[in-house]
Order: sequence, then structure tokens, then C-alpha cells
Amino acid sequence: MELSPPIKEKTQVVLEEIEEKAFFLVAIGEYMQLIWAVILATIQRLPAFRLIRNQLYDIGVTSLPVVSITGFSTGLVLAAQSFYQLSDKGLASVTGIMVAKAMVTELGPVLTAFMVTGRVGAAMCAELGTMQVTEQIDALHTMSVNPHRYLIAPRFIAGTFMMPLLTIFSIIMGIFGGYLISVFFFGMSPSAYFDPMPEHISLFDLSTGIIKSYIFGIFIMTISCYKGLNTSGGAAGVGRATTNSVVVAYCCILLSNFFITMALNLIRDKLSLLLSNL
Repeated sequence: MELSPPIKEKTQVVLEEIEEKAFFLVAIGEYMQLIWAVILATIQRLPAFRLIRNQLYDIGVTSLPVVSITGFSTGLVLAAQSFYQLSDKGLASVTGIMVAKAMVTELGPVLTAFMVTGRVGAAMCAELGTMQVTEQIDALHTMSVNPHRYLIAPRFIAGTFMMPLLTIFSIIMGIFGGYLISVFFFGMSPSAYFDPMPEHISLFDLSTGIIKSYIFGIFIMTISCYKGLNTSGGAAGVGRATTNSVVVAYCCILLSNFFITMALNLIRDKLSLLLSNL
């Protein structure tokens, strides 16, 4: 019995939706398998130190210029906007606090993760994608070399280690940029800019930024490597995989930033309430 055209179209749409959802679930499963395989490979035997050292240099040292420019310019804009918005209300003295608070808790980790994704994550995905389409990864299997230990683990270790350091550097550059424009352009005294910071910037704020940068580093390294290892379709496929890796990493960074902020603040509130009742 042949179905009518409207029913055929509706059936086709339903099947396509099911296929898309199934593909998404399969991708999530493969992604988690990759993370587990990398952890197992690292625990069983650490990658060669030279591989980790090279990735530390590529991810950390070569990213310093773009991270410093990003943090510095962000601090300039934050200080300028804060001063212009608050000076007519007599609150210009809180400019330093606003710059430092925003850089430490939000803008420092997020913008650093964006820059590392665009500079390191895209290059990493393109490199692994090229190796995949040219069958170099299959050649590693034939030589009994574990690709997870040889290719992924050094990037994972170096990325999760360097992201907090790059974030701290970006925060420092942002606060320094805000200091320059506040003191030398708006005429604030250095003490008015720096003195309120220890009272209003807590260890919890710094811990929040560090935790975020660590989680962002995990996302960047694993998503880029996953997309690279699952590349197909030649040179065009490498381009698609690289674009997809950057977009997915950006989305994960933005979404996880919100949930991490909410979770950490809820935990702090619960702990404060618990300690106050003791």
C-alpha cells in the first residue's frame, strides 16, 4: 500500500529528526569515550616529556602576545566605560574594583579561552584532521603506537596546565591596562585605583576564575581533538571540522561559564550558611 505524498513528507521529516538526535547522542558517546581513552592512556604510561614540552610551548608561550593584547585592551575599555558612567555620580573611585572584579571572575577566563580556541584549538583540529584524511593516524595503529597517548594526551595535559596561567596573565594585563588609562588619562591616583581591591576581591573570586579556565581548557583540547580525529572528506572536510570545532567550543565555553558561576556561588552560599550555624 503506497502512502500519500503528505504522509510521505511527514514521515521523512520525522525520520530526519530521529536521525539527527541519534547522531547527536552518538557524538556525545564518542566524545566521552575519547576523554576516557586519553585518561587511561595517560595513567598507564605518561607521554614522552618532549611531546608535552612542545605542546606547552605551542599552547602557552606562543599564545602570550594575543592573550596580552586581549587582556590589556579589555582593561582599557572597562576602565574607560566605568569612569565615564560613574564619575558624574561620584563613584569614580570604584573604577579599579570594577575592572579587577570583571577581569578576575568573567572576562579574563572567557576571553582567554576564546583566544586560545581561535589560535590553538583551530590549528590543533586542522592538524589532526589532516593526519586523519591522509591516513597517518591509521599508520600509527599499524606501528602499535597509541594515538591517544602520542597525539591527544600531550595536548590535553599541556592545555589544562597552561590555561590557568594564561588566564592569570590576561587578568594582570587587564588590570594594568585599566591602571594606565585611569591614572594617566583620567587623573586618578594609583592608591585610589589599587587600594580598594584587597577589600573587595576575595580568594573565592580568584578561585572562580582559575576553575573556569581549567574547565575551559578541557573543553578546548578535547573538542578540537575529537573533531580532528573524526574528520572525513579531504581538504573540504578539514575546513568543516575546524569551523565546527571552534563553534562548538565557543558554545560550550559560554554555556558552561553560566553554570559554573551559578554552581560555585550556590556552593559558597551553602557553606557560609553551614559555617554560620556551627
